[in-house]
Amino acid sequence: MPIVVIYMLLFGTVLASGSLIFLLKSRDQQILKLMLAFSGAFLIGISFLKLIPEIYSSAAKYAGLFILAGFLIQLVLELITEGAEHGHSHIHSEDEKVNPFLLLAGLCIHAFLEGTPIVDGYDSNIRNTLVTGIIIHNIPISVTLMSLFVHYGCSLRKAFLYLVVFAMMSPAGSIASSFIHLSTASYMTVFYSYVMAVVVGIFLHVSTSILFEASDNHRYNLRKFLTVCLGILVAFGVSLL
Repeated sequence: MPIVVIYMLLFGTVLASGSLIFLLKSRDQQILKLMLAFSGAFLIGISFLKLIPEIYSSAAKYAGLFILAGFLIQLVLELITEGAEHGHSHIHSEDEKVNPFLLLAGLCIHAFLEGTPIVDGYDSNIRNTLVTGIIIHNIPISVTLMSLFVHYGCSLRKAFLYLVVFAMMSPAGSIASSFIHLSTASYMTVFYSYVMAVVVGIFLHVSTSILFEASDNHRYNLRKFLTVCLGILVAFGVSLL
């Protein structure tokens, strides 16, 4: 898949997903929860079935440390975002307002890091798997982000402007990483294995947070379980491509 097409997909799906807030009922979060469960299962599926094996097949001797680093980076980012990466909206009362700029900054760093392994010359199969994971992951994030901005007083114009900034971050991470690649071409495989390891660590934190958080309504546990199974099954199918 050409890199320009990847950028268009990453950008366009965020904007399209953010627009879903006009279709979802504000009191019915069931669809969003199922979307989150599917995305979490898909992320953990591609991580174990494809991304981690690829990392350890390279000469990246300290890959495990970089996976842990990614896990910890995401933990720090959630001090800013309060878990918006895995669908936590944290909407309580009008007196408990979040700072939209801090929320946006945390999510932008998250998205920027996810985009860094997306470069020309790296294994296109692995790259496309990663892009698919990011796109699926960004759907519930974009819905949550728009919901938060609108709830805490942002106009629709400003909310979409913030969403555009967020949508640009994964392509921006890719572009910045490509410039680094130009000066490290002879070490590309090892370098991007470490970069991918950081992203996998982020994926593992986000996906486990989604999959193991308590359900608000036990009546939907079976539905969530079936959705998780579907996400892992789709990840398995993608890993075979």
